[in-house]
Amino acid sequence: MSRIGKYPIEVPKGVTVTLSGQDVAVKGPKGELKLTLVDDVTVEQGEAGLTVAPREDTQRARAMWGLSRTLVKNLVDGVTEGFSKTLEINGVGYRAAIQGKNLQLNLGFSHEVLYPIPEGIDIKCTKPTEVVVSGIDKQKVGQVAAEIRGYRAPEPYKGKGVKYAGEYIFRKEGKKK
Repeated sequence: MSRIGKYPIEVPKGVTVTLSGQDVAVKGPKGELKLTLVDDVTVEQGEAGLTVAPREDTQRARAMWGLSRTLVKNLVDGVTEGFSKTLEINGVGYRAAIQGKNLQLNLGFSHEVLYPIPEGIDIKCTKPTEVVVSGIDKQKVGQVAAEIRGYRAPEPYKGKGVKYAGEYIFRKEGKKK
């Protein structure tokens, strides 16, 4: 039995949810998101909010129950508050800046990296060594942050590279003479 799936999803004021079969559309102050759920679960709107339940008592239906509930909750949270990830850049000469519709990254390569900002994502450089990725789609925000981090992941000896804010980098001792 899913411990996550059994809780109802509270729908705040100003958010409208449209259910049609397995399609869930959520519209709120920040925008609109849509999701198609798997056939193993059902979604119903009631007094307490949205409830997700498995259609049958199978292993797959129980597995999809908690997942589907979390995906729908992320839709509701995204159109009300949005999501953001902060990246920190460590290293001498490593910096980031917004250049038109691109994110310009200087990460120690012989060339600068230009990352085109996808639609629906907002990127801000509050400092030259800090990048804030925000948007209403949690999956897209996480994917963009992971792609930016992937250009120069932090290395274990000096800690140089792009890391998530609050991420712990396991440091190694250098070569002994």
